[in-house]
Amino acid sequence: MSSDQQPVLPNRQIPFSKAFTEFISTDWAPYGEQLPDPLPSTAHTAARREMVSAMFPGERIVIPAGGYRVRSNDTDFRYRAHSAFAHLTGLGTDREPDAVLVMEPVGGGHEACIYFSPRAPRTDPEFYSSSRYGEMWVGQRESLAEMSAMAALPTAPIGSLAEAVGRDTGTVRVRVLRDADADITAMVDAARGEASVECDTELQVALSELRLVKDPYELEQLRAACRATATGFEAVVAELPRAVAAGRGERWVEGVFGLHARHAGNAVGYDTIAACGDHATTLHWIRNDGDLRNGDLLLLDAGVELDSLYTADVTRTVPVSGTFTAAQRKVYEAVLEAQQAGIDAARPGVKMRAIHDAAVAVIARKLSEWGILPVSAEESLSDEGGQHRRWMVHGTSHHLGLDVHDCAQARQENYREGVLAEGMVVTVEPGIYFKSTDLLVPDELRGIGIRIEDDIAITADGCDILSSALPRDPDAVEAWITRIWGES
Repeated sequence: MSSDQQPVLPNRQIPFSKAFTEFISTDWAPYGEQLPDPLPSTAHTAARREMVSAMFPGERIVIPAGGYRVRSNDTDFRYRAHSAFAHLTGLGTDREPDAVLVMEPVGGGHEACIYFSPRAPRTDPEFYSSSRYGEMWVGQRESLAEMSAMAALPTAPIGSLAEAVGRDTGTVRVRVLRDADADITAMVDAARGEASVECDTELQVALSELRLVKDPYELEQLRAACRATATGFEAVVAELPRAVAAGRGERWVEGVFGLHARHAGNAVGYDTIAACGDHATTLHWIRNDGDLRNGDLLLLDAGVELDSLYTADVTRTVPVSGTFTAAQRKVYEAVLEAQQAGIDAARPGVKMRAIHDAAVAVIARKLSEWGILPVSAEESLSDEGGQHRRWMVHGTSHHLGLDVHDCAQARQENYREGVLAEGMVVTVEPGIYFKSTDLLVPDELRGIGIRIEDDIAITADGCDILSSALPRDPDAVEAWITRIWGES
């Protein structure tokens, strides 16, 4: 990264001479006149916006993409738009920092427009001096016409946003997605003359619940994300012997999967969990700084986020040596039985919590059979019990889509207590985690952490496992590892 990356600190600004500013704008090939094709997602975004329009008739809706987030000093994290903006515009990887979608009430519906910073002419100082928007710094950006063609939406320069947002606020109600961009929220609050938090929260909840049921494009993107993720998992398995030999093998695993995620899509959909041995008993182990050891298990929880920003979320627990021990297989088969019970419970018309209830019923029974549970399985599963949660603290399912924990602002009655419907995509991910320090667990089981996670789409009569390319049965897992090593 150049030492002059945005934002430029005042004491580091390098002045430009008159000779340079005259010279830099000369002798460039003209920009192409051919407009880009609409993004594939735009065949579905109009229908999504129509649903928003129906929910908020006669109101102005302001949905920012959000800006860059500072990583350290004058360096930023890689850009990713707010998921609500991506969902309603169809814009994906790297698009569009600081942009804002405005849905203006017109007649019985709304007209949508994207406000953003189009590329500046090469005669403009922005061309060479702006490390946020300048072509010399970030590459050739879209013109208004090009962005309009890509998104199949009207566009306007960001400089005209304040006027558009503030027009007729005495008679038109304005809502803004408050958490997306603090500057835009402040602009809207100033135009309204108040911070209408409750009003904006209703919008946030509505936009989150809008994504509960996926359209055909979204379902195909999630299938593709699962296929790419399976390829990444296979690449990790091929590298297991090298990861063992190299030391700090968890980082090796994380790096191999990250390489495939960046190559196949935008990035990983969340921080990869590459946990070996006792590390696998820590639910969100993302330090990934441990060794891989033969005889231990590797719990890999990872997903590829495509350029469309849809992500997979898959977990497999594999023997580093290629073969499960008897104790590992015992726990693995219990988790697999629990996962299958959860998958079997997933069908339209039942509450989402039915998946969790079915899975933990198996886990509680297994813990009781093994003599680990201090009470009966029935007592542990009661509202007054919960002892089994010592070994499985987390829930079994969450929605999946543009966010790995999609629709997170949905109301409880429409999420965990909500009814599954065709087109929803959720995870099924039970686990058992026996920490090495847990004195209630037999010695041979301590330090074993196992989770098996798949992404499923609810169908008309059940569900479809989108991540089925990766084996789950322990014999199939061992055969899979053997095959990959034989081909490596």
